[in-house]
Amino acid sequence: MSAPSAEDLWPSLDESLGRQPCFPSGPVWSILPTLKGQMSDMLEDVGSLEREGVHIDSSKGPVHIHHSAKIESAVHIIGPAYIGADVTIRHGAYIREYSWICDNALVGHASETKHSVLLPGAKAPHFNYVGDSVLGPNVNLGAGVKLSNLRNDGGEVHVILGGERVASGLRKFGAILGEGVQLGCNAVTNPGVVLGMGCTVMPNTTVTGIFESDSKIG
Repeated sequence: MSAPSAEDLWPSLDESLGRQPCFPSGPVWSILPTLKGQMSDMLEDVGSLEREGVHIDSSKGPVHIHHSAKIESAVHIIGPAYIGADVTIRHGAYIREYSWICDNALVGHASETKHSVLLPGAKAPHFNYVGDSVLGPNVNLGAGVKLSNLRNDGGEVHVILGGERVASGLRKFGAILGEGVQLGCNAVTNPGVVLGMGCTVMPNTTVTGIFESDSKIG
């Protein structure tokens, strides 16, 4: 089993779906160390676009909120951050640095994102934590799903590839989820998880490793 690429996980992506990061060749998690630079360049291009009544901390970088995005009350956004067209950010969401929320994505009540990408149509709708992760198009996280991004000992994250532990080169690495992945309520992914297209995770399951498309986990 080889490390999946962006083309394996998100074949439907194209430029017509709004601004998205460029995914480097090689293992799909190679996007994570490039995300800060890509976001900085993109935000320099589009510029800051804040909104009256939204609580924004731009002391670390600009925040761009597309005019069609729906931002409910009691949302806190820390820049650098990008919120695309027709995005919904619900009451009590916490959008931290280097969150790239693509068109038609959703961050819901009491959900937190940090240094992550929600690709078009991805949803983290209820009490979710999304750190150092990528959610593919039309991914849905059930209520209470957490994408853990840091080992208890703070060491380098390894991925399980072909039954072997492989160093990722990253200290913080949550989960990378292919198109249409569904995670049941209160599921937890350990650091370094990659789920192929159409995978389903049962509620209350703890997930470790890399899974091929359409796997049933739990």
